[in-house]
Amino acid sequence: MFRSDRREHRPAVRSLILLTVALLGTASCSFPSSGSDGGSTATPTALPSPGEVPSGVTDPATDPQYSKFYDQKVNWSDCGDGFQCMKYEVPTDWDDPTGEKIHISVNKLPASGDEPIGSMLVNPGGPGVSGLDYAKVARQAFGESILRSYAVVGFDPRGIGESDPIKCYDNQQYDQYTSSESTPDDQAEIDAAVAGSKDFAAACQANTNHDLLEHVDTLSTIKDMDVLRALLGDQVLSYHGASYGTYLGAWYAETFPWRVGRMTLDGAIDPSTTAEEYVAGQAEGFSRALRAYVTDCQDGGDCPLRGSVDDGLNQLATLVDRADSSALDTGDPARPLTQALMLTGIAQALYAQQLWPMLTTGLTQAVSGDGSGLLTLADAYLERNDNGTYGQTLAANPAIFCLDVPETRTPDQIAEAAEKLNQQFPPLGGSIGWGGLGCSQWPYKAVMERKELHAKGAAPILVLGTVDDPATPYEWAKALSSQLDSGHLLTWKGTVHTAYRQGSACVDEKVEDYMLTGALPADGTTCK
Repeated sequence: MFRSDRREHRPAVRSLILLTVALLGTASCSFPSSGSDGGSTATPTALPSPGEVPSGVTDPATDPQYSKFYDQKVNWSDCGDGFQCMKYEVPTDWDDPTGEKIHISVNKLPASGDEPIGSMLVNPGGPGVSGLDYAKVARQAFGESILRSYAVVGFDPRGIGESDPIKCYDNQQYDQYTSSESTPDDQAEIDAAVAGSKDFAAACQANTNHDLLEHVDTLSTIKDMDVLRALLGDQVLSYHGASYGTYLGAWYAETFPWRVGRMTLDGAIDPSTTAEEYVAGQAEGFSRALRAYVTDCQDGGDCPLRGSVDDGLNQLATLVDRADSSALDTGDPARPLTQALMLTGIAQALYAQQLWPMLTTGLTQAVSGDGSGLLTLADAYLERNDNGTYGQTLAANPAIFCLDVPETRTPDQIAEAAEKLNQQFPPLGGSIGWGGLGCSQWPYKAVMERKELHAKGAAPILVLGTVDDPATPYEWAKALSSQLDSGHLLTWKGTVHTAYRQGSACVDEKVEDYMLTGALPADGTTCK
């Protein structure tokens, strides 16, 4: 998952980092068009009032030691394209409100209607992806009925983007890191991978405020979110979270059930999965999506994968295996297509059917020895810009994930599990399985507990699950909706990551009806 810092040029594993993030902006090549022909026409109704604070629980919004954060004055300023921006202050360590402080960056697109019903906080996932960027595409990401009724509010969670970011490598180091070994084959390569993981962590420690690295967990972020709710003037939090953003939303509901307004969790994560179960779920999800892609590809006329679906998958596995020892030319001598970059490019295209034609083109080129098409897909996934600069997700993702998901396995146990996943779900399973190595060597222990979340007393919460979602398997949405006391599941028979505004008018209408009025789809509703 991580590569060596340049102080010691050791070889390192670069396992496939499968982001749980909505398909937009830096996480994809395009924003999918919605199948909606206008969305909801429902008349908006007032948001629910706050519930009762559970017995024995102290509401931080009324706790004197946190009053300086909840009562702080903020100044919104025009930041272009109709948006307003501000920064607010929170404690680095929520257990030490008098200690070091950090700032959270926020943007807001005011509601376009004359009678807005509140603010809707949004997060696209990751962890590590910018919520500011998500809000910037609000006019495409959300239906007009939402935009009329809610101010759409984005924020960069702590450690990300414009909110006191985590820093690890420079751009040249990331070029080396993202192209390095992704599936160690022997003990020497495993040992080198462990050393590389430790070196990466050391680079993050050297380049980031150490106190911040210990406090970028999800529980700290949802406390930041509650301060933002108060600063927006809202009594309850209305929220749309996609992918990892569903984990934020579910933990907010667990921690502040009396503050839940209307909450949509799209492409849900099961908060009770262990580290091993998490990577196994993603391996299975991406394998389903890959099989669906090969089936679709072979139904067309220009597919480079011949014969049956299994034949096509075997041909793809052979192509990936060859890249382990012989990288493909891309036209850039400094950046050949290694096996790691090939796997990343394939994974990127599986997030949405809109990207399948690009994958077919890239694979056709790769069969002939040209890796340029798959490199383009990989760069989109990795947030690598044309000028060679990277976004911040590669730094923030492991720092947050490793605090959220306890990884107690040894490198040998991870290697054994990765081999099983490679046998079950080739050709992506092995690299996905190696994703746990970085957290096994991370210098800070996980602080989050993996458990079922019930959010007792919360207002109804709508959970969306896509049947063939590659990054967040449908089983996770079923699990979360059943765990939440007030959870309700909306199913979409799609092959894409997340469901809202991904091409289903049925999904769009039901999500918007709920966000506008609180009306939930009937139990068992499935959209096509």
